[in-house]
Amino acid sequence: MNRLKISTCRNNTASSWLLKFSFLWLLSQNCCRASAVWTAYMNISFHVGNRMLSELGETGVFGRSSALKRVAGVLVPPDGKAQSACNPNTGFTRLKNTDTWLALVERGGCTFTQKIKVALERGASGVIIYNFPGTGNQVFPMSHQAFEDIVVVMIGNLKGMEILHLIQKGVHVTVTVEVGRKHIIWMNHYFVSFVIVTTATLAYVIFYHIRRLWIARIQNRRWQRLTTDLKKAFGQLQLRVLKEGDEEISPNAESCVVCFELYKANDTVRILTCKHFFHKNCIDPWILAHGTCPMCKCDILKALGIQVDVEGGTESLQVLMSNELSGALSPAEEETGNELSPVRGSDKVTPLEGEEEQRPPPQNDSQPNLVVEDVHPSP
Repeated sequence: MNRLKISTCRNNTASSWLLKFSFLWLLSQNCCRASAVWTAYMNISFHVGNRMLSELGETGVFGRSSALKRVAGVLVPPDGKAQSACNPNTGFTRLKNTDTWLALVERGGCTFTQKIKVALERGASGVIIYNFPGTGNQVFPMSHQAFEDIVVVMIGNLKGMEILHLIQKGVHVTVTVEVGRKHIIWMNHYFVSFVIVTTATLAYVIFYHIRRLWIARIQNRRWQRLTTDLKKAFGQLQLRVLKEGDEEISPNAESCVVCFELYKANDTVRILTCKHFFHKNCIDPWILAHGTCPMCKCDILKALGIQVDVEGGTESLQVLMSNELSGALSPAEEETGNELSPVRGSDKVTPLEGEEEQRPPPQNDSQPNLVVEDVHPSP
């Protein structure tokens, strides 16, 4: 029982440490900090015949390291079929006398930082990056290297492809980017993943320890009932203190088949339900370990009404009852134990298998096998 309590205490300490560690780790992560995201108002203008068309909307999102300022200029895509601007030699063809222009590039193929660097080396005042095909107008705040006084904005794929088709048709497209609204993002996908994993882990730990406590409580009650039953059961077995002149300590008497020592005066013997008797300190551990009489194999625990798996619980039973069944006799036990009922005369003491070679030679060569006959208390 003490080992069970110590194990439960250690498990509670381990789970408490795990909870504290998870909480501190959560607070120390950058993913748990609130981050600000700024939207971008974009005024896109282009000529169709003699008319100037404009489209204003909150259609973009500034990069995390982008400069937050107003910028305006002509949109210029990369030369060639590849629109990702990942090649350091990528060129941008723009009209003459165009002072301010913004690169319009497609996401993918390389990092955002590399795209921005290529555009800046060609003299762009800003970079507009449109998302992957198939993402609609979805946008997100890009993570990239900070460049001084450079505006970086992401727009949706549909909007980016619409602008690209106009430019490829020879339409002069200009854009004005202004800082929009600020949004606070408390969680990102890393934080959500961490919360899910942590919650699942804590739920498993809590369930595991609740189950262990529940099992420990059931086992504790079972051992308490078993302890009480064993004490009552052993209390039903008669005890006797041998005295000088008793037949059991005569020179021709047999020895205890458990310890192979002769009975002596003042020895305490326990009488089993089968009427065989042995040293109390010998037979009590034997019954707890085997459950049967060492001579006739009678199931003593079963005869006393105790149902227990002694093969699986030998050590536990011995530890459990070591302090209960050992020690001096109480006055009540000594008083009731001295009245020994007759032992069956038909029961013959036969040694256990393998004990013929281990038993010491009898003191008298003519000593027959022990036959327990009508053992009565000495007067």
